[in-house]
Amino acid sequence: MNYNLVEELRWRGMMHDIMPGTEEQLNKEMTTAYVGFDPTSDSLHIGNMVPIILLMHLYKAGHKPIALVGGATGMIGDPSGKSDERNLLTEDILAKNVAGIKRVLSRFLDFNSNAENAPILVNNYDWMKDFSFIDFARDVGKRITVNYMMAKDSVKKRVGEEGVGMSFTEFTYQLIQGYDFYHLHKEHNCLLQMGGSDQWGNITTGTELVRRMNTEQAAKAYAMTCPLITKADGTKFGKTAGGNVWLDADKTSVYKFYQFWFNASDADAEKYIKIFTFLDKETVDGLIAEHNEDPGRRTLQKRLAEEVTTLVHGTEALENALKATQILFGKSTSDDLKQLDEQTLLDVFEGVPQAEIERADIEEGLDMIAALSAKTNFLASNGEARRALKENSVAVNKTKVKEDYKITTDDLINDKFVVIQRGKKKNFLLIVK
Repeated sequence: MNYNLVEELRWRGMMHDIMPGTEEQLNKEMTTAYVGFDPTSDSLHIGNMVPIILLMHLYKAGHKPIALVGGATGMIGDPSGKSDERNLLTEDILAKNVAGIKRVLSRFLDFNSNAENAPILVNNYDWMKDFSFIDFARDVGKRITVNYMMAKDSVKKRVGEEGVGMSFTEFTYQLIQGYDFYHLHKEHNCLLQMGGSDQWGNITTGTELVRRMNTEQAAKAYAMTCPLITKADGTKFGKTAGGNVWLDADKTSVYKFYQFWFNASDADAEKYIKIFTFLDKETVDGLIAEHNEDPGRRTLQKRLAEEVTTLVHGTEALENALKATQILFGKSTSDDLKQLDEQTLLDVFEGVPQAEIERADIEEGLDMIAALSAKTNFLASNGEARRALKENSVAVNKTKVKEDYKITTDDLINDKFVVIQRGKKKNFLLIVK
């Protein structure tokens, strides 16, 4: 094998539970392993990155990864870590979500590769759709006792004294996920299932089913989980005030994605750079040492944000995000502004005072006093606006202007916006209705 996968995951802080014999199996030969992804949305967010990165490490170590999209299990809903029942998704929404997740996964794993250990993408709906309830109850349900299923944390928390109860539908989830492991074991010689630590119960049900359903021979099946990512301050990882941080630029702009990682605390950045990048130990240790000499330079956060943004969105998108960052915090030009798409521009100037203006005013030519005060109230009075213009401290789209300047349609960014600055730190956004 190219390198010891388990050792690699341990130093990166990506190992939580591992079934005895797993490491020996991985060190012995190319091993097929899978991770499941629930189609609860039509994209994936940064909370899903750890299982994706697990599969990427698996592939780099010479093993064969399978990414399973849960078209069937998504119809039921995984009770793990949930205090109440999930809402059931319609088939149309589910199909859209499955397609979206497949598209995202294909950016990280080459499912068209000709390599011996080429990744495989599967959907459990393909083998569950024709499985009758009676056959499932006979062939699968008979193998696992209710006592065994009740002992799982995901069930105990819901059916205990303080729980809200659990439907039969969600109770069967672990059997269906367990059957996935059996199916992949039989069809692809898949010996290992990986996932987050909250999946340990479901995964071990799978290893048990593999053993019990292979009556003719002693079948081997293994389990390995990674820790759920937490933030040093105790708040939930992957969430911002605006919601999830997504891996699709149309849901979370590349600028906002970059800023999420750049704004990580020192403690979090030190943890994240091991988990979310493929930088080797020597490089990571060097970056941590350099950062600790002068934390104010944010060496760790910059490298973390650059590496993860490049991994998810590519080099060109990173460069655009860096240019967008410079617009607020560094030197940039009118041309830089005009290259921003609408969403990135709104993200960059989020929280900046904004005012709407009629298109007719711009077409006629909007004078600077009106733009700064009379029509917008950006500045307290017309007098303050005149003083600012006399001081040569006003810029339109990063270009200094005088009192006689008129804002016209030529100044519009994306045919809709004008950025006005007073001095270096005060920014205003004009939005044309």
